[in-house]
Amino acid sequence: VSQELKEEIKRGFAGLEDPLAGLLDMLESSSDWKGKGHSLGYYITTELQLWIKEHPAVQQSGIKLKKLQARVLRILAQCPANLLDPLISIYQLHTADRNYLLGHVSHLYHKGDYKEAAILSIKLKLQPDQDMEKMCTPLLLQDKTNLVEDYVGEYPELQSKLLQILDAWCEPGFNIRDITRQYQGLSRYKPDKFNRKTLSKLVFRLLDRFNVDPALCPNVINQRHLRTLNYLFYKRFVEKTMTQENWTDHVQSTVGENQWLQGHLIRLLISHCDLNTVARWAQRCNLPKEMLPYGVADKLQKLQIQERVEEATKADNYEESKKKDYYQLPIPRANIHFLQTWEETLQCWEKVLRPGQVVGIDMEWRPSFGMVGKPRVSLLQIALKDEVFLLDLPRLLEQAEKEKLPLFIQMLYSDAAITKLGYGMSGDLSSLAATWSALKDTDKQAQGVVDLLTVDKEVDVLSPEESYKGRGFRQPEKGLSLLVQHVLGKPLDKTEQLSNWEKRPLREEQILYAASDAYCLLEIYEKLCKDPASFGLSSDLTGSLVEKPSIKPRTKKKLNKQEVPSPSGQECKGPKKEPSCPSAPISPKDFSVVCDNMLQGLGRYLRCLGVDVRMLENEDDHRKAAEIARQEGRVILTSGLPYQTLQSQVAEGKCFSVNCSEKAKEQALQVLKHFNIQVSLADIFSRCQ
Repeated sequence: VSQELKEEIKRGFAGLEDPLAGLLDMLESSSDWKGKGHSLGYYITTELQLWIKEHPAVQQSGIKLKKLQARVLRILAQCPANLLDPLISIYQLHTADRNYLLGHVSHLYHKGDYKEAAILSIKLKLQPDQDMEKMCTPLLLQDKTNLVEDYVGEYPELQSKLLQILDAWCEPGFNIRDITRQYQGLSRYKPDKFNRKTLSKLVFRLLDRFNVDPALCPNVINQRHLRTLNYLFYKRFVEKTMTQENWTDHVQSTVGENQWLQGHLIRLLISHCDLNTVARWAQRCNLPKEMLPYGVADKLQKLQIQERVEEATKADNYEESKKKDYYQLPIPRANIHFLQTWEETLQCWEKVLRPGQVVGIDMEWRPSFGMVGKPRVSLLQIALKDEVFLLDLPRLLEQAEKEKLPLFIQMLYSDAAITKLGYGMSGDLSSLAATWSALKDTDKQAQGVVDLLTVDKEVDVLSPEESYKGRGFRQPEKGLSLLVQHVLGKPLDKTEQLSNWEKRPLREEQILYAASDAYCLLEIYEKLCKDPASFGLSSDLTGSLVEKPSIKPRTKKKLNKQEVPSPSGQECKGPKKEPSCPSAPISPKDFSVVCDNMLQGLGRYLRCLGVDVRMLENEDDHRKAAEIARQEGRVILTSGLPYQTLQSQVAEGKCFSVNCSEKAKEQALQVLKHFNIQVSLADIFSRCQ
């Protein structure tokens, strides 16, 4: 606004007997201020707000002010957001009679102006005197969750109440249409937004945002645990990628003493196992006989010791076969040290912090299976040439010297004279920062770091199909395991990857797995440095790998290590001197994808650019994407754990993992770059939206 106009507005106020009434006269007789943006009415209002501070004598009180407040409330119902605060301030609405304000908001609400009633309530801080469920329900039904979050934002008791309401809507048999009948004017009501899966995602996001006890939402938590249970059965009996012990740990911690989940567990067991196994679990869970299906109760009384002996024999045979098929630690078991006290950690410190040292670093945490919050690191593995140290972080964090451990970790990462090897190190460091706030800037201070995930993208690797011919049924290797197989000859045994790393004591298999994960990095690095050319790498390997402090990590995307996409699984066939896909650009109209249901925003964005997009519905199983991809020749776009499952069900290069934490635009750019899609002006909006 020009200075000249400002001066003219001020002269106008000075010439009025009652500037406050004058502003209302002007607003009531015009409508330019009702639109979005900065109207003349907006500039005059904000200038009056400033002018009043210089001329406090014009402020009104008593009956005169009440009349002005009654007039301004009628205007507020039609106001754009930018006019609300200035008008509330000018007419001192925070001092107005609270019952009068509540009555006005109630009038708006009963007219069906739910959004306007909520915004005014937030601005005037009326929430403690209102019925939160009544105010928020129509907003939720109209998909105005951001406004609902603002409404309860400063009131913890309302946050808890909101979460309890949303959880009640997730109860089996609940029908949302029973509620919608009570509300008028729900023009934007979207029933598809109210399936249990969408509500469940909203509840978990709010639990995290408001830091509320998840026990307030038993329905949602039970449903999430049931999905975890189904996933564990899929891993054990379909993929066959979890050991019995590992699987048992997770099933027990998921089900606990919850009888509802125990009932589902028995039903799943009956469909996947023999009656002896079902009876054994019934015994372990101490289930009452009336809960057990016909036949299981009888078996429970006839459990034979002989069967357990046979199980143990089978397990021994399995261990022997594993040694032939998988990478084995080349150091004695006595050289793996499990550290739980500060005194033990000091010995590790002295050996690790030596100039010229090369160390392999890895971390483990309990899989979240979609639960709230970032993972907290349970085990930190540091491998040297002759020994491996496993740091029990939960135990070390309980000790008096706990503030010294972050200092050790910072010294290790910031010392350029020590070469640190990792795989997906940015994901590890972000989890470490979530575990210890003192370590939040470790990634910025890191020097002398080699992330073998970055190197993996440069290495020439056989396709999974070629490298697995004649190996019988087993999931194709990916990520670090595939790199280990190519460089060292045998893959890593990843059956313990999804272990419960918080449970103590750790099983022997977990200890060996954790040590192998860190130690193999040393062997890979040594072999790549000795003969880089045979792996398609430049001869000056060391110089190109060890990152200098001024260079940003090449892997910008922060990856949870249990979600690390296999670079070789995503690349196109042929030698990979460059980590890009085909050299010839592709037009969007020739590119067909199927988007998993957590990437619907990305799907809509790609469709705007002319890409042929199919999207899974919220209630669809992730595996439907593989069916569509195979039938219609589409590329799957997915994220996180579903990637691990889907990429093994389609041809190489036909499944791509997108960073779920980024916005749709950044995700789309990632896809366009990876597949070399060239978008022209003619492509934009060329498809029906």
